[in-house]
Amino acid sequence: MSEKNIGNLHEYSVSELSGAVKRTIEDAFGLVRVKGELGRVTRAASGHVYLDLKDEKAVISGVMWKGMAARLAINPEQGMEVVATGRMSTFPGQSRYQLIIDSLEPAGVGALMALFEERKKKLAAEGLFAPDRKRPIPFLPKVIGVVTSPSGAVIRDILHRLRERFPRHVIVWPTVVQGRGAEEKIVEAIRGFNAIQPGGDIPRPDVLIVARGGGSLEDLWCFNEEAVARAAAASEIPLISAVGHETDTTLIDYAADKRAPTPTAAAEIAVPVRAELLAELLNKERRFTGAVTRLFEQRRAALLSAVRGLGRPEDILGAATQRLDRASDRLRAGLRGRLDTALTALARASGRLTPGLLAAGFGQRENRIGVLWSRIETRTERVVTDRRSRLQASARVLSAVSYESVLERGFALVRGEDGGLIRRAGDATEGAGGEIQFADGVRAVRFGGASAVSAPGAAPSKSPKSPSKSVSGKETEKPEKSGKPRQPRLFD
Repeated sequence: MSEKNIGNLHEYSVSELSGAVKRTIEDAFGLVRVKGELGRVTRAASGHVYLDLKDEKAVISGVMWKGMAARLAINPEQGMEVVATGRMSTFPGQSRYQLIIDSLEPAGVGALMALFEERKKKLAAEGLFAPDRKRPIPFLPKVIGVVTSPSGAVIRDILHRLRERFPRHVIVWPTVVQGRGAEEKIVEAIRGFNAIQPGGDIPRPDVLIVARGGGSLEDLWCFNEEAVARAAAASEIPLISAVGHETDTTLIDYAADKRAPTPTAAAEIAVPVRAELLAELLNKERRFTGAVTRLFEQRRAALLSAVRGLGRPEDILGAATQRLDRASDRLRAGLRGRLDTALTALARASGRLTPGLLAAGFGQRENRIGVLWSRIETRTERVVTDRRSRLQASARVLSAVSYESVLERGFALVRGEDGGLIRRAGDATEGAGGEIQFADGVRAVRFGGASAVSAPGAAPSKSPKSPSKSVSGKETEKPEKSGKPRQPRLFD
């Protein structure tokens, strides 16, 4: 192309060219259906879903806005084969095109079944479906918890069947059972029932029923989510799954403790038939009564046979009765003779028991008691005198070694403000307060400047001509002229 022709070309700005490309793509691909495999799937905090559609040779970026993503019947996952419907557009900020997705559905039932089998194998390998971890269903639960939609026919069928068989207390946790976000609500309901504490305002269920009516594979897909299966397996309360019809199978059926083909069958599994229980109870009562009656008849017949073999009681006990009568007669005569002898001996002894004899006996006892009492008093006085002498000797020793006796001889104790003893002149801080304890009391003092202290054997320092001052500032007596000034001695 010549330079002249190049100069005649229309000149676009970047935004103009990007907008022209955007309009061209949107006009040419205003509505398209694309089949492919999901690659990267990202759910933003805003609620938008960003994903990649790919096949063996190409990849197309896609975005689904928050409102459309909330209405999805399935949860898009990497590796799922889907058919996306939407329109092509561009994203000018990064100069790339993308598919604005309005709807997303599995590419046939085969894709969902493949995903179902993959999840089933994964959870089975973890042991979530193991028979040994399944709990038995209570025979007659007091409270039944039901997780289902409150407006559907399922809850009415369950309540009707329970009333027919055995009325029980039912607690319904209302939740959605289809569509986007249903799996989160179901998990929340199962965990919520398990979080109820026994003995609270709301009774804790003895068994749970997770129920939903029939529907397509897409409608029941929320019960194939891993979170729902794991919540059912982790439930501490025994759980019955009743999802769909008899031919429908979901992951929660494998994770539950018991699978019911229909919601009505779940009610039949949860409780027995009351009339049948009463009939069975009456039947067992009749059988028990008959068995006890037959047992008594057998024992009565055996007893009658034994009686006939034993003979008459009079023939067996007659001789023993006669011997007992003769022995009782001899015993009565012997007791009477013994009593007469004792009465005679008592009469003889009572004649010898005169008042003078009794008084002499009491006098001897009183003399013995007086001698013993005199000995006790003498011994007690000797012990008390000995203990008093020892105590007085100890008191004299204690008085001799007490510091108070030392104070009486003219010594004194010097204490600081804190009450501690001051043993050296250097220990007294200049200007600090203290006290001196004499034998007759305590005087407060304040220490003045430090004075020189002569070492033992050194010449005494000269005394000032003026009267000496005490630590409190008052005049005191001058030291004696002869010899050293008297040094106070301290004792602690």
